[in-house]
Amino acid sequence: MYNYVVLQYRSYPTRGVPMEYRYLGRSGVQVSALCLGAMSLGSMGNTDVNECTEIVHRALDAGINMIDTADVYSRGQSEEIVGAAIAGRRDDVVLATKFYNPMGRDRNRRGASRRWIVQACEDSLRRLNVDHIDLYQIHRLDENTDLDETLSTLSDLVRSGKVRMIGSSTFPAEAVVEAQWVAERRGHVRLHTEQPPYSIFVRGAERDVFPTAQRHGMGTLVWSPLNGGWLTGKYRAGADPEADSRFARVPQGSWRTDSPGAQRKLDALDKLEKVAVDAGTDLIGLSIAFAKAHPAVSSVIIGPRTVGQLESQLLAADLVLDEDILDRIDEIVSPGTTIARGDLAFEPRAVRHKRLRRR
Repeated sequence: MYNYVVLQYRSYPTRGVPMEYRYLGRSGVQVSALCLGAMSLGSMGNTDVNECTEIVHRALDAGINMIDTADVYSRGQSEEIVGAAIAGRRDDVVLATKFYNPMGRDRNRRGASRRWIVQACEDSLRRLNVDHIDLYQIHRLDENTDLDETLSTLSDLVRSGKVRMIGSSTFPAEAVVEAQWVAERRGHVRLHTEQPPYSIFVRGAERDVFPTAQRHGMGTLVWSPLNGGWLTGKYRAGADPEADSRFARVPQGSWRTDSPGAQRKLDALDKLEKVAVDAGTDLIGLSIAFAKAHPAVSSVIIGPRTVGQLESQLLAADLVLDEDILDRIDEIVSPGTTIARGDLAFEPRAVRHKRLRRR
């Protein structure tokens, strides 16, 4: 638990960057085209509570009206920081959080069972210091729990007033469809949103998740538009990553610079930088504007770790890419393509575990 210093709310000039607002699917709720992601607030990213609070305040003053966090981010610290930072402005914020990932050694303090969802929601409400959550999301598909059980529980939370809307995160298209079907057949509240990964390097959602969400009137909140740092322009072939970068701290999975997928990304970066220059921006601006450009996208989740990172990402708030620029990006990374397997955020259990593929 953090020992919080009570900070007077600081107001920041918006610096002339207008913010666009879009409907969140057919929910009737309007959200900013950029959403503040709070994963880096706390021990997983920035341990300076004052700066984390400043990030939240600056984002709100810039016109961002949606904040997305999760119980698992810094083991609850992110929710605590967000809750303290929005005190006094709660009604101005569309507040989203998530459950599913382990929150302790007890094997039942995770997943999407009724037993855990009810407890997880109460824990998040307490940490956020609010009486309701605007959007409560299943962080990942729980393949061990019946969707009827999960949606029934979430529906009860909506009807009790503790949750306003429900959504999913990183669900495959077939699970989104099943959830809609179960909700209709069983009389449950249906999913309002899906939160897939989406960036120039991770375009798999274009194949199935986006069309599915559009067909069911769902909003989409896309995460990692900078592909975990790959699209910041800081990384180059043959150059060691900065000591404090994620690539130096977590040299595995998507951040393995010696993997085949990484080599494909490095090959594409120089080409993308030329496109960014021609678009009158940098790689960060190009990448965020690309994610905003898809008609299925309601809001792009940005996850700054510092105020400086936030400022650089806010510059893309009013950037619109023309057809020529988008066509050139398509030539570098084909639509519907995820160029590195390490970026696949969901794979069925039968792909991950060989015993499920064999008699």
